[in-house]
Amino acid sequence: MSKKGRVLVAMSGGVDSSVTAVLLNERGYDVVGLTMKTWDYSTSGGRDGKEVGCCSIESMNDARVVATKHGFPHFVVDLREEFGDWVIERFTSDYLSGRTPNPCVLCNTHIKWDALLQRADDLDCEYIATGHYANVRYDEELERYVLSRGLDRNKDQSYALWGLPQEHLARSIFPLGEYEKPEIREMAAEFGLDNVADKPDSYEICFIPDNDYPRFLRDRVDGLEEEVSGGKFVLSDGTVVGEHDGYPFYTIGQRRGLGLALGERVYVTDIDPETNTITVGPKEELMEQTLTAHEINLVKYPEIEEERPAWGTIRYNDDGAGCLAWQPDEDTLKVAFSEPRRAITPGQSLVLYEDDDVLGGGWIHEVGSANADGAERTAEVAA
Repeated sequence: MSKKGRVLVAMSGGVDSSVTAVLLNERGYDVVGLTMKTWDYSTSGGRDGKEVGCCSIESMNDARVVATKHGFPHFVVDLREEFGDWVIERFTSDYLSGRTPNPCVLCNTHIKWDALLQRADDLDCEYIATGHYANVRYDEELERYVLSRGLDRNKDQSYALWGLPQEHLARSIFPLGEYEKPEIREMAAEFGLDNVADKPDSYEICFIPDNDYPRFLRDRVDGLEEEVSGGKFVLSDGTVVGEHDGYPFYTIGQRRGLGLALGERVYVTDIDPETNTITVGPKEELMEQTLTAHEINLVKYPEIEEERPAWGTIRYNDDGAGCLAWQPDEDTLKVAFSEPRRAITPGQSLVLYEDDDVLGGGWIHEVGSANADGAERTAEVAA
């Protein structure tokens, strides 16, 4: 075994994970490649011609070609059952509950890392590595592993990793965190990874390759379309202004596809699954300043005992804003932003930062009334 240790690398067949594996191999780690099959077109649908994406035969073969060329072993593991139980079921139930899910965080927290660590133990690997643009370090003073942003802010993926507990971060390596994306493509060419060097990045949900989530929900839930059709669009005062296709097919902040002609632009501002009602209104009605998050994971510190200034993000690629955060109980975070934020959405992830370090995060549960007693609170902190 290498003096640097044995590392299990998650290889999707894309350029990022391929460079990760080869880079660690070049650095003297004993590398084992692993490709996870998490879904297939027969259950997810959305196939349009050639199969593409991280779970296609083509991508698995690309990962194997890279491993063979650089002399390290490669395995494929079938995780479709676990992925379906955790990610796809939660994705479906969130939409049916009027929330907008964040499947990448669920997958990283409950599938990829758990599965990787289990296989790492089976293969006597000390570490696991992925192609995420993020960094992790051990802080001697805090006696904790700290997750932080990647160097390339345009590709930073620390937002999707907030759910990783300390024991998982302790065994994680993110080699790409110290590079920018153009450098990775250059390295791919230098390493002779011709089969992946120019592969485009994927921005769709992996198990919905056509990016049509209403189609996915209709296919997955028998009779859904008939059950939820005929719902009402209403204004904030309750005035009915039209009918919609069903509450699961809309998201907070949506403007396009509403089919409403009200003389001004309107957006989805609230979703009520119990009454199948969609509230719409002007952009101003999307602005909120406080939120409550549950199912939290604190990273840099074990707890937030008192109000702490932070930088809060409410969705992937959100620039964020200054806020105050506090922890009223073990599994709750309350956040008050320094300024109103647009379309804070239940089901999405709240991630708190201290400079580039991830303080922690949670699933957004409630918007407004962040105080424990239900009163509105305004954070007087500088953005």
